[in-house]
Amino acid sequence: MYLTVKDVQPQDGYLLILTFENGEKRQFDMKPYLHLGIFNELIEKKVFDTVCKNFDTIAWENGADFDPEVLYQNSILLEY
Repeated sequence: MYLTVKDVQPQDGYLLILTFENGEKRQFDMKPYLHLGIFNELIEKKVFDTVCKNFDTIAWENGADFDPEVLYQNSILLEY
């Protein structure tokens, strides 16, 4: 079973702060994906910043989205 995304906040440097349903805040680095297909459009900061929660994951206005399982597995737990 995967964890759903409850909130997303875009950060400088193509980073995302994700809050998952278990309460964890995790940092996801988009830089490795920016050269792949539709994600290339996110290089433009204005487009990157359109990220929002969409059902159980995140999406952008250009139609790009991510599997929530990938987001969780490839993100770093933030310690506060």
